[in-house]
Amino acid sequence: MKAHDTVTDRLLKFTFHNAPVRGEVVRLADAWQAMTEHHGYPAPVMRLLGEMTAAAALLASNIKFSGSLILQIHGDGPVRLLVVECQPDLRLRATAKLDADASIDPHAGMRELVNVSGQGRCAITLDPTDRLPGQQPYQGIVSLRGESIAQALENYMRQSEQLESRLWLAADDRFCAGVLLQKLPDAGGRTTPGNADVDAWERTTALAATLTAEELLELPADTVTRRLFWQERLDHYPRLVPRFECRCSRGRIGRMLLSLGRKEVDSIVVEQGRVEVTCDFCNARQAFDAVDVAQLFRTGSADDVAVTAHH
Repeated sequence: MKAHDTVTDRLLKFTFHNAPVRGEVVRLADAWQAMTEHHGYPAPVMRLLGEMTAAAALLASNIKFSGSLILQIHGDGPVRLLVVECQPDLRLRATAKLDADASIDPHAGMRELVNVSGQGRCAITLDPTDRLPGQQPYQGIVSLRGESIAQALENYMRQSEQLESRLWLAADDRFCAGVLLQKLPDAGGRTTPGNADVDAWERTTALAATLTAEELLELPADTVTRRLFWQERLDHYPRLVPRFECRCSRGRIGRMLLSLGRKEVDSIVVEQGRVEVTCDFCNARQAFDAVDVAQLFRTGSADDVAVTAHH
C-alpha cells in the first residue's frame, strides 16, 4: 500500500448515494511536467493547456468509448491551436501552437490568448481505435464562449450532451487539476422512490464552488474529495492513474514520408542533407538521411531503419 501511495497522478470517480449526481476529481503532477518539460510555454499558455489537460482526462473517463478523445481549441489570438489527446486508459499528450512573433501578456486569460475577435472554436473529437471501412471520427464544434476553459466546456456539454455540468479547473507549471460534477437524468433506477435527494445538485455544486484554485493544485485528489464532500455519502469507483505517453514513433513518421513519395522526400534530402521531423507533442526529433530514405522506400517500412531519435 505504501508504494501505491507514492503515485502523484490520480483520477477519482464517484456518485452521490441516492442522488442523480456524479463527480470526478483529477490532479496531475508527474504526467503534466513530463508533457511540458521540453516546450517552454509562457505561463498563461501553460495554465490554459493544463486546464484543458485536466478537463480532457475528466471527460474521457466519463464516456464508454474505445478510442481517442481529442480536445481542441482553435484560436484567433496569439495562440492558434491547443490540443489534448486522451486514450481510454488515460494516456495523455498535449501541445500548443503559438504565432512565431506572439507577445503574451503574463496576465492574459482565455479571451486574450485564443478568442480576441470572438472567432475561437472548441472541438471535441472521438476517434475510434478500430475504424470500420468508411467510418469517420465523431466531432462536435461550438463557439468559444465564456471567460475560461471551464465555462467554454460547460457550454459545450450543455449544447452537445444536454447534461448539466460544472467544472472547476486550475494549472501552473507543476500541477494541473480539476473537478467535474454532472447532473444525471432522474430516470434509470439509481434513486429509491420517495427517498431521492432532490437538493443534491444545488448542494454539491455549492460545496465544490468553495474550492480555491490554490487548494485544487496543492492538495491530492483524495484530500480534495474528502474536504468538499465529507458530509456526503459517496459511492466510489476504482482509482485511475493518468499518465503521459506520446504515440509518435519512427514507424509513423516513415509511413508519412512514404505517403509524400520518393521524389518529394529525395528533394528534401538534397536540399537539407536529411529529413528531420519534430513531434509537436513530445518534441522528439526523428532524422532520415539519404541511406535511411533509400532503405525506407526499398522495404516500405521504417521499422528496420536505424533510429536516430533525440530530444
